[in-house]
Amino acid sequence: MSDRLLTRQECTAMKGIAILGIMLHNYCHWLKDIARENEYTWLAWKTDRLWDVVQQPDSLLPIHLLSFFGHYGVPVFLFLSGFGMVMKYEGTKSDVGIWRFARYNYLKLFRILIVGFVLFTLLDAVTPGMHRYQASEVVAMLGMYANFLDHPSQVVWPGPYWYFSVTLQLYLLYRLLMYRRHWGVVAILIAACWLWQVFYLDDTEALERLRYNFIGSMLPFGMGVLLARSEASGVKSGESWRGQTIALLVLLLSASITFYFSLLSPNLWLWVPIFIITGTIALVKLIPKSVMPYVLWLGNISAVIFVMHPLVRKIFVRPYIYEDMYAGLLLYTVATLVVSWLVKKLIDQIPSPKL
Repeated sequence: MSDRLLTRQECTAMKGIAILGIMLHNYCHWLKDIARENEYTWLAWKTDRLWDVVQQPDSLLPIHLLSFFGHYGVPVFLFLSGFGMVMKYEGTKSDVGIWRFARYNYLKLFRILIVGFVLFTLLDAVTPGMHRYQASEVVAMLGMYANFLDHPSQVVWPGPYWYFSVTLQLYLLYRLLMYRRHWGVVAILIAACWLWQVFYLDDTEALERLRYNFIGSMLPFGMGVLLARSEASGVKSGESWRGQTIALLVLLLSASITFYFSLLSPNLWLWVPIFIITGTIALVKLIPKSVMPYVLWLGNISAVIFVMHPLVRKIFVRPYIYEDMYAGLLLYTVATLVVSWLVKKLIDQIPSPKL
């Protein structure tokens, strides 16, 4: 058994779990009378609604829970991005220049984004509810700076594509401020971004803009950087996770804290990503060997699922928004996985950028 906390296979499995949560959340939260999430802002009426459905559960409880909590797959991806940055760029003696680093990582993201964006806009143009972009918004989307514009939630369409901008921001901040620097720099950035959000907790418009950008994502990304540094330094952090019992206890504790921190106050809500990540790591440790190949398959096509699920959602959500919700969810899930598998074959034909 490995002394490392996370193997490469387990990181891929975490991607599989995370994308499943994101994909299901982004469908469920469009359905009629389903509990909505606190993702960019914290609103008490949303937590009250979740508490009501938990106290009086019905057949739609799983959809309520997926709608409210599924978006937390995003912090898992942000954590893995920070973890991967350190493993890729700090494990060698040679330095990577800033321009070469920026160009490579932009093109790596663009290679996925452009295929999904083009296919989505083609479908969007011939189906009801077309989103009308301004030219500047198209440039901002493809340039991955749309999150900096006023009212980013109205600019970024489809909504999940906000992730490309915030990821590129974090990559650049990593190279400029964190790359091979003292761990204290990362800790200071995490603390500064937390305080920045605390200052605007009562201003929903300002808080939304902050959380669309690196300020709201520094905690999970920084956790990934710090954990990868500890792994690289030889700390045998995997030893404390050995055994199914310990992993199960971590999972249950993480899930409980996530639930109550999400409901109790906005200050506690800001720290939920920590427990989402610890819970996902624990869950990966508990996946049976017979199930792991399927989770790894999801992880290996997770980037394509991310860009394709908004397209498939637009086809299925409207007919099933009021009734037969599980039928719509099942059709959406199957179609998304098949379409993503096929589109990955297309993306694989696009040359990968060279560092």
